[in-house]
Amino acid sequence: MALTEIDHIAIAVRDLDAAIAYYRDTFGCEVAHREVVASDGVEEALLAVADSYVQLLTPTWDDSPVAKFLERKGEGLHHVGYRVDDCGAALAQVKAQGHRVIDEAPRPGSRGTTVAFVHPKTAFGTLIELVEE
Repeated sequence: MALTEIDHIAIAVRDLDAAIAYYRDTFGCEVAHREVVASDGVEEALLAVADSYVQLLTPTWDDSPVAKFLERKGEGLHHVGYRVDDCGAALAQVKAQGHRVIDEAPRPGSRGTTVAFVHPKTAFGTLIELVEE
């Protein structure tokens, strides 16, 4: 298993429209994809930057993981998403190495991707998302 690219850098924000306007007005970024991911309690906007994205996340319910993150840490970097060829194999390798995971099995992500999260306590304080397109 190898990480093939950075898929996205996720930033938790309180006001998604204001964050989109900031990136558009300041850096000329446009929304490439916007979606509510009900299972995660978030609305996301993906801003294309070369072959990767800046993913802006805002909670859609008060006790979602992103809502809790904003409460504890405030706005800012939430996680890094890395592309992998096979999310199941990548997750199995992480688990075989004895590392903690959040998802025991890959699951559907936004844009029709398959994803799994690796616990930040395993990854030097960084929440990692494995993303298979």
